Amino acid sequence: MSTDHLSTRYRVPPSAMLRDTGVVAVLRAEHADEYAPVIDALVAGGVRSIELTLSTRGVVEALPRLLAQVGDAAEIGVGTVTTAGQLHEVVGAGAAYVVTPVTTTELLDAAQEHDVPFYPGGLTPTELASGWAGGATAVKLFPASVVGPGYLAQLRGPFPDLEVVPSGGIGVDDVAAWIDAGCLAVSLGGPLLRDCFAGGSLAELEERARRVRGIVDRAREAR
Repeated sequence: MSTDHLSTRYRVPPSAMLRDTGVVAVLRAEHADEYAPVIDALVAGGVRSIELTLSTRGVVEALPRLLAQVGDAAEIGVGTVTTAGQLHEVVGAGAAYVVTPVTTTELLDAAQEHDVPFYPGGLTPTELASGWAGGATAVKLFPASVVGPGYLAQLRGPFPDLEVVPSGGIGVDDVAAWIDAGCLAVSLGGPLLRDCFAGGSLAELEERARRVRGIVDRAREAR
């Protein structure tokens, strides 16, 4: 995709909360009614940026009450957005940010209509550069586990200003290496959430969230 017509687009910056915490928790369940206690545990553990996947039933309807639940303690965005119509819908429901698995002109155009952070997904240098030139807050490197942190370090050569959030297959033990490679934040799903939607311990989830935050903080200090 040509980036010539995108180079002057406005870029909504990431939230201060995400810059401070450096972690996005990606939630996927059978129904959004399952989200509330899990979000409480994550926030208590210091993970305060929550991504709800649009592939979960009831997300748009549940979003306003979940936002009221967390207040200023967290930000809740919506991911797995694949069309402009979906993007407009989730922003209208109050999403604090939008995450997409792909980068398309349609999605970039739709995102420019809203004053919310936007994180389009890509894997190749061309896809990531297109998202960045198109006004992305940061680009979502997906699936990150396929390429590893060294890939991000290599991208720094031609794209020194690129802001990246790696996502997909990242384990808790991988977090420090991604932070060291210079990412804005890490996006964690199953390795952080584990069995929390199948009766697993919310206290253990809170402790895992606290552990991840500690890893991020220490890696940033050492960088």
